[in-house]
Amino acid sequence: MDRPLPPTVTPEHASPDGESLAAVSAEAPTKWWVDPRARLLAQVGCVLVASGLLHMIVWAIRGGAWEGPVSWRKPILFGISTGLTSLSLGWVWSTLPQRRWDGPLATFTAWALVLEVAMIDLQCWRGVGSHFNRATLFDSLLYDTMGVLILLVTLVAADLTLRLFRAPTDLAPDMLVAARWGMVLLLVSCGLGIWGSVHGDLQVARGLRPEVVGTAGVAKFPHGAVIHAMQWLPMLAWGARRAGLALRARQRLVTAAIAGSVLMLTYAMLQTLAGRGRFDAPPAIAMMMGVGTVLLTGPFFLIAVAWWHGRRRPTTGLG
Repeated sequence: MDRPLPPTVTPEHASPDGESLAAVSAEAPTKWWVDPRARLLAQVGCVLVASGLLHMIVWAIRGGAWEGPVSWRKPILFGISTGLTSLSLGWVWSTLPQRRWDGPLATFTAWALVLEVAMIDLQCWRGVGSHFNRATLFDSLLYDTMGVLILLVTLVAADLTLRLFRAPTDLAPDMLVAARWGMVLLLVSCGLGIWGSVHGDLQVARGLRPEVVGTAGVAKFPHGAVIHAMQWLPMLAWGARRAGLALRARQRLVTAAIAGSVLMLTYAMLQTLAGRGRFDAPPAIAMMMGVGTVLLTGPFFLIAVAWWHGRRRPTTGLG
């Protein structure tokens, strides 16, 4: 995602749809990852995504179950997912005004994410579960440390979210809305992940399976449903700009995708809390999922169509 250059024109220099010429001409972006607060988070993000992809190769070679407390799924998904989150947090930081403690907080966040994934990887390679595993003092210490790190990172993300709503940024209006709602949905997802951990510990204490809610509910389902809205919403706004769409059109597409994301999250929460499986939904709830899917995927399809027509549009020249 590109960070637009700071506005250098006065408010009266605006396009007919109300977007400043500085925002319209943001085709010469700065490199957000060179911001001192974002640099380490960007580097960590790339390393973690690469780690997840490498574990995918290991799984392809060694085989094994995809689900279960001990599987290659965890190093793969946690590596890629946490890496993408690290990249997004770095990008958000780069859009905000400098603050005194930004450097240390960004550094802590980067290393906290690295340590969490490293501990998950370690437990997988040891052949033991990384979550809800208190078989030994060492296993319990790792699990508790992961919980503390994620709680602290969630607090940092909450601070960034508040600043996105309150501090001035150079982001275009559609991108700003996408970033704000992406962070809100990331926070909700983190909160649901923490709830899932507490629920799992209580289940284990009762001698029950930690990942199950009620009869067949999947505790991690709502946690993962929209955790990557922080990537797909800004990418949608970026793609709409690249396709040459006007500001109002971009804002409508982003709003539709936000509504779709919220509906998908609501669907996941209703299914889980009702103790139903992911797709074992009554008709009314299934319709909610269908509408949410259309609202989320439809804007990407429209952007692809606009981009394709823009590519095929004949250009005229003076010879």
